[in-house]
Amino acid sequence: MMNYYSTNGKAPLASLEKAVVKGLAEDRGLYMPERIKTLSQEFFDHIEQLSFQEIACHVADAFFGEDVPADMLKQIVCDTLSFDVPVVPVKENIYSLELFHGPTLAFKDVGARFMARLLHYFNGGETVNVLVATSGDTGSAVANGFLGVEGIHVYVLYPKGKVSPIQEYQFTTLGQNITALEVDGVFDDCQTLVKNAFMDEELNQHMKLTSANSINVARFLPQSFYYFYAYSQMKQRGLADNLVVCVPSGNFGNICSALIGKRMGLPIKRFIAANNANDVFYKYLQTGKYEPKASIQTIANAMDVGAPSNFARILDLYKGSHEAICKDISGAAYTDGQITETIRECLSDTGYQLDPHGACGYRALQEGLKPDETGVFLETAHPAKFKETVEQITGKPVEIPAKLAAFMKGTKQSVSISNDFTDFKLYLLN
Repeated sequence: MMNYYSTNGKAPLASLEKAVVKGLAEDRGLYMPERIKTLSQEFFDHIEQLSFQEIACHVADAFFGEDVPADMLKQIVCDTLSFDVPVVPVKENIYSLELFHGPTLAFKDVGARFMARLLHYFNGGETVNVLVATSGDTGSAVANGFLGVEGIHVYVLYPKGKVSPIQEYQFTTLGQNITALEVDGVFDDCQTLVKNAFMDEELNQHMKLTSANSINVARFLPQSFYYFYAYSQMKQRGLADNLVVCVPSGNFGNICSALIGKRMGLPIKRFIAANNANDVFYKYLQTGKYEPKASIQTIANAMDVGAPSNFARILDLYKGSHEAICKDISGAAYTDGQITETIRECLSDTGYQLDPHGACGYRALQEGLKPDETGVFLETAHPAKFKETVEQITGKPVEIPAKLAAFMKGTKQSVSISNDFTDFKLYLLN
């Protein structure tokens, strides 16, 4: 059995089941696996001959194999990864890892679908209530990942007027076991409401609560799958040496799963964390001081996070060493003006349509790659999810994929609440 400890170090060790069902440790820390297994050299020697599902099964076994039977784990992985995650050339030395081919056209589909299936496996018939705060894509990925899953009810909390219309439609039109709560506030308010709910004794006696934000180990660890798969695709091209991966970063769960992949032996030379104007991590890299602050609204809204939850995991992974973190990760931060310029220039120079988040990743590689390096950036969501923004920038229409168009035909159903915890608690209790 693999145990999970809290980054705050004051909670008892937890089993995988407890870590997944509870989400957050009793001391408000985030769960981390007690051991990170190194994968065999043989696996990396032949990785380019394996399918996405085969690679992910191998990685998942290292995380969860001691706690979930092999046939069940294989089924969970294969059900989760029912779509491809291709690496696509954009320009010389720069490639895009397209994470938008899943049901909600965003990278969160991988973690959300995996978590829904793992939670269902652990959940012995009792109703579990999943609370999730979203700045855009998490809500839709989690809602669609859990839609219709028996014994699970999902509450999506999102900041009123601060997610794109297409994103909003993807979780407010579903009904069934999904409830959308429109919070009068910003993303950080939504995240605070969720965290406070977990810490409220009365609420936890009344109902079984868990989180599907990237704070949950079942959400964040499976995101490492696609870094291994990206490496295998680059190896097929003969470009796996001196590989640099750039991750557009908000709550830092995604890059954290990549760093755990590196710890497992994934031969990626280094990482770049690309921020928008919310540059708390970028400043930490420069100064060694972590100073969270209120988030600023930008056109790359899924990265509008002023106090990234998973920073605690990165610190834990590197035992608090600023020097060690800087060895593996460099940073970049871009204004809306720079993001706009990048989207426009990339389309005219290469014909490739970026979304605002991918634009941060692409730009950081353009500015930060050394001559002998090859870069892969994560295109974390389909540009059509930011249709109005992108069309305004490029002056060219963005085609809406059929999957996305289907959501737009639904009727918005959401409940308005304030950002006061008392109101939220009363709503849940009733």
